[in-house]
Amino acid sequence: MTIALLTILTACDNYNEDKINEKAEGNPTPKEILADDENADIFFMGGTVYTNAENIEWVNKEDLTIGEKIGVIKNQTDNSEEFENFTASKLPTGTEIYEPQNKSGSIYIVKLNNEEIPYLGLVEG
Repeated sequence: MTIALLTILTACDNYNEDKINEKAEGNPTPKEILADDENADIFFMGGTVYTNAENIEWVNKEDLTIGEKIGVIKNQTDNSEEFENFTASKLPTGTEIYEPQNKSGSIYIVKLNNEEIPYLGLVEG
């Protein structure tokens, strides 16, 4: 009976380790992005980091038309520990975020100083 109990406990322990490793392999976090590039222009929304994509060629080829407003930047910080929903590293507080009319994957449009800037979601998979 002791051997059976130890086998079950070991199996449960391995299952928990797999779940922890699975979470570690998810989408990049603000902490990871800012550790790689402290000047990264990002915002965090709904568990995803979005990065300024105005210099990404394929994003610029997308036919993006501003659609429904989905949020506003609530906080600006370069401290990755302070990132919550609608926190940005460069965008000022009050910057509006829009969904494109022809929803294009994980791209959103930020309206800043009468300019429309695409931001691309950094997702794994």
